Amino acid sequence: MSEQEKDSGSNQESQLQASTDGTRDSEATDMSYRQKKDCECPEGRVKDRNGNCVMPVVSFISFILSLNTTALFHLGELAHPETGQKSRDLELARHSIDTLIMLEEKTKGNLEKDEQELLDKVVYELKMRFIRAKDGQ
Repeated sequence: MSEQEKDSGSNQESQLQASTDGTRDSEATDMSYRQKKDCECPEGRVKDRNGNCVMPVVSFISFILSLNTTALFHLGELAHPETGQKSRDLELARHSIDTLIMLEEKTKGNLEKDEQELLDKVVYELKMRFIRAKDGQ
């Protein structure tokens, strides 16, 4: 594993904690703002160990976190980054959750322990949030 992957992995674990635990959303937003302010990289890029602005490493964990963020956005739990408005589209949220479930089924027995635990936790949390959102409609 490269140094960039290691750096990205620990950052992704922090993002997961913030993404799946609703009580930490404001902390995650504050941390994200500070990182952007300190980073001085164009949007979507991060600094590597040498201080260069690079695209984050694509990994299974980053892919799961991306789908998690997408589902949370469509569940109306995350605001649009430009407008600050929250909106709900349960059909699109369900699609993201179904994609994660499909990945869970197709990768069964082929993931590292941390990847499997992350995927299990994300799928469970999103299912619970979806049920609450659907019941609240």
